[in-house]
Amino acid sequence: MTTNAQRLDVLCIGHASYDLVFAISHHPGPDEKTVADDLLGCGGGPAANAAVAVARLGASAGFCGYLGNDVYGDSHLRELLAAGVGTQWVVRGDSPTPLSAVLVKPNGQRALINYKGGTEALPAERLSFTGREAKVLLCDGHEPGLSLTALAAADDKTGSVLDGGSLHAGTLALLDKVDYAICSEKMAVQYAGDEQAALVKFAELAPVAVITLGARGLIWRRGTETGALEAPPVLAVDSTGAGDAFHGAFAAGLAAGLEWQTLLRYASAAGALCCTRLGARPGLPTLEQQLALLAQWRQ
Repeated sequence: MTTNAQRLDVLCIGHASYDLVFAISHHPGPDEKTVADDLLGCGGGPAANAAVAVARLGASAGFCGYLGNDVYGDSHLRELLAAGVGTQWVVRGDSPTPLSAVLVKPNGQRALINYKGGTEALPAERLSFTGREAKVLLCDGHEPGLSLTALAAADDKTGSVLDGGSLHAGTLALLDKVDYAICSEKMAVQYAGDEQAALVKFAELAPVAVITLGARGLIWRRGTETGALEAPPVLAVDSTGAGDAFHGAFAAGLAAGLEWQTLLRYASAAGALCCTRLGARPGLPTLEQQLALLAQWRQ
């Protein structure tokens, strides 16, 4: 990524974890012991998943964030490399790789437990982004210092996207620094009480605002234009990673110069397809799967 000829499509900056996904018949109650029907171990985290999503869709992707010098960090790094994701921006250290335990019920609903130990966000000066060009920067807010450094170093041609999964200091710091604020229904409610009020407020901070609503689709505002899009119909198994897939596909489509409505459909298809498999990483669609759903969705 040192010359225009080698310009990366999308650099994803933020959180990487390792996920242990348990398929269960119901969420256990107090003092209840239950048995999982299935178990999946794989890399996770919004920005890391988005980077893999970009690569699976045929675009060039890089991940920038932290992985510990432990078995989970080693395994996750191997996954990124196997997916074709650039890892030269990965920082390793002695703090643990964040770990997530995900409990998934038959209806696709989930509960999630995160463990970070003493792992903290990296300092803004930890990496230099000067001369490292990307068409699109995707930031999930979990590495706000590095994200702000990258955004400050970007040229005018670089697009920037916020993956606003929830309201915290990192997403708040980036809301008015990006071109596209793409936030979840959860963050919208946390920020303004309901999604319509949040859409107005987000659009006052970023040129384009999108709020994803899960199975209800999405709403958006771009300048004076507003709109909504229904989600494509799929049989949902696990919603883990659907937002990550959406953001990765959105960033990849943005890098490819897709027209606005096409871009929204492209990202929505990726999010929906991710719900059809157990676990976030296995559910990230290939380009062929993506195009097949888009063709079916148009009929």
